[in-house]
Amino acid sequence: MVIDKTLLDELSAKAKESPRLRMNYDLRNSAEDNSQRMLNALEMGTIMPIHRHLASTETVVVLRGKICWHFYDDAGNETEHVVLDADGDVRALNVEKGRWHSLECMTPDSVLLEAKDGAYAPLTEDEIMEL
Repeated sequence: MVIDKTLLDELSAKAKESPRLRMNYDLRNSAEDNSQRMLNALEMGTIMPIHRHLASTETVVVLRGKICWHFYDDAGNETEHVVLDADGDVRALNVEKGRWHSLECMTPDSVLLEAKDGAYAPLTEDEIMEL
């Protein structure tokens, strides 16, 4: 599979139409593939709750646009932020298992490549921060 501008444009158009202002594209080989690999198109204004992944690290690479990744302590205080910019110096992150984070889409038509360990599982109560 080739990930080209046409695919990114189509995915971004779907994100714009989505009430959540984001759209995923599954990159797994089949439903039986126990990895998590996807494209995630994001638009400005999308809401990503503060969350963590207790069973997986998360690797993200910005393919297009600019995303600010926010990190938090257990009380919900921001401890750090990193800007991923497809045209900048920082283009990827490896988020440690269990680390609280959220993101902010800073430019239209932003697209991330995301990978996590193991098969997909929805976030649990312990993985979403309620403020």
